[in-house]
Amino acid sequence: MSELKQWQQRARAQTELVLERVLPAASSLPEGLHEAMRYAVLGGGKRLRPLLVLAAAELGESDQAAAEAALAAVELVHAYSLVHDDMPAMDNDSLRRGKPTCHVQYGEAAALLVGDALQTLAFDVLSRPGALPAARQLEMVHTLARASGSLGMAGGQAIDLQSVGRQIGQAELETMHRLKTGALIRAAVALGGLSCPDLGEDALAKLDSYAAKLGLAFQVIDDVLDCEADTATLGKTAGKDQEADKPTYVRLMGLAAARAYAERLVAEAQQALAGFGERAERLRQLAAYVTARGN
Repeated sequence: MSELKQWQQRARAQTELVLERVLPAASSLPEGLHEAMRYAVLGGGKRLRPLLVLAAAELGESDQAAAEAALAAVELVHAYSLVHDDMPAMDNDSLRRGKPTCHVQYGEAAALLVGDALQTLAFDVLSRPGALPAARQLEMVHTLARASGSLGMAGGQAIDLQSVGRQIGQAELETMHRLKTGALIRAAVALGGLSCPDLGEDALAKLDSYAAKLGLAFQVIDDVLDCEADTATLGKTAGKDQEADKPTYVRLMGLAAARAYAERLVAEAQQALAGFGERAERLRQLAAYVTARGN
């Protein structure tokens, strides 16, 4: 097993423990809602966003509690978005992370509440008192809030819904995915950097340049995998984008050109880390992982 895979395993195990701790117990009232929240979050997924938080936190003298709050918060927002995206009014999918989607398992009303509760829990976790300076912690809350709302992920999803069945160009497609997928990936990297009180604005700006390229590459590869991989490998229904007549990079460029574009974006992301030296090696490895992944 490679050193990166060993680190990923440790980081995912750490993420799981933190999420276990911050999620309400299934035995606490209201039991049904808390059981469904834990079902939607625990026991699966690539955990790319928490991994990015932890990798970015290696660039400075990170406050561990702040980094763990950040990785939990960004993954809770991501999980809420998946619960809502899978519902019949959105992508109408029945499989997520290799198991029935939340609304299939618990019903649509419960899934709506699960998403609402996970989103608010994220900001509860991120805003709890800690050792970081208050201004730094407030910047972390602000970063995640902007990435999650109409100027970020939710806005990107709205553009996505409006684009079904339409022919759109690369600029419009990239705008959509910078918001829908890229904003939360950029937030994860920023949160990891912000957990290090010794990292200044220049370092955070370089991190954001890395994350912007990486977020776009991630979505391009998602489009490629939707065409290339099968449902068992993906853990979600393969071919959904084509079936739903959604605009994708593969439709726009072709399969080979889309993969080549993702590889170019990853190379540019890695170049943005040049000034950090060996401290950024984990971030470089994760960028390469994005194009090499199979799900």
